[in-house]
Amino acid sequence: MDGRKVAQQIRTRIRDDVQTFEQKGVKPCLATILIGDDAASKIYLKIKHSNCREVGIESRDFQLPANTTESELIELIRKLNNDSSVHGILVQLPLPEGIDGYRVVESVSPEKDVDGLHPFNTGRISYRRYDLIPCTPKGIMALLNHYRVSVAGKHAVIINRSTLVGKPLYTLISRADPAQMLLLNTDMLLLNSDATVTICHSKTQDLMNYTREADILITAVGNRLDFMIRGEMIKPGAVVVDAGISKIDGKIYGDVNLESVIGRASYVTPVPGGVGPMTVAMLLHNTLIAAGKQTGVETRYDINGLWTRDEEP
Repeated sequence: MDGRKVAQQIRTRIRDDVQTFEQKGVKPCLATILIGDDAASKIYLKIKHSNCREVGIESRDFQLPANTTESELIELIRKLNNDSSVHGILVQLPLPEGIDGYRVVESVSPEKDVDGLHPFNTGRISYRRYDLIPCTPKGIMALLNHYRVSVAGKHAVIINRSTLVGKPLYTLISRADPAQMLLLNTDMLLLNSDATVTICHSKTQDLMNYTREADILITAVGNRLDFMIRGEMIKPGAVVVDAGISKIDGKIYGDVNLESVIGRASYVTPVPGGVGPMTVAMLLHNTLIAAGKQTGVETRYDINGLWTRDEEP
């Protein structure tokens, strides 16, 4: 499954919708916040800002020193909450030690929470209220739909380093480290699409017994030296979505050994070029949704349009 190709199609449609906003005097705007000089975070933000420029979304970059305090960070977030020209706020994770990630996420106005991590937004998914959905699971669902992968009635197995994904929402939100919430609400989106969902993690005993039963396998462990999905671990014809990221000797790898999985799986996402581009595309889409809700401008490209297959795979 080519995430780059699908993400490009999504950006093209978002760019068309941005023009609708501009015709009504609204410039959708995303503000990003980074604390410190983490090289990987800077690269991720550079990609996000580049994508914003491509589709016509204004982006503002706030880079704070490594010694920024939690109260200073939250004060900036509050200022952005009150700035009507800013429609989306993204705090780049992970945060430095000493800063409570939950408090930071909770301080972002729910209507500007384009990461979809605020308790208000995550909770709404249980009730099928698809407004601001976490970007990675939203991207996964859009990718599955684009490639005509039927979810209803299928057995989906999620492997995630944090078992938080499978816990009841109130427990998950009250205890979660946002940096470990990559697949947050993937289970709920799949359940809402009538799949049967099993949650596993890298320490699950007899993991292969679960993975071999999966019609759809989604993995996001991100520790390739100790954990890898191989061909013998999957059911023939399964759809494999790799959201894991490991950096080894300067190269980026996923959780899946592509050589052994290709030919056994019906579809598999590469790393890089699979889930990553879709995640960024969903950030743009969430920014558009947030701008629409705050300004009253109707977006033609809503969540139903996003998951409608207009293009061939």
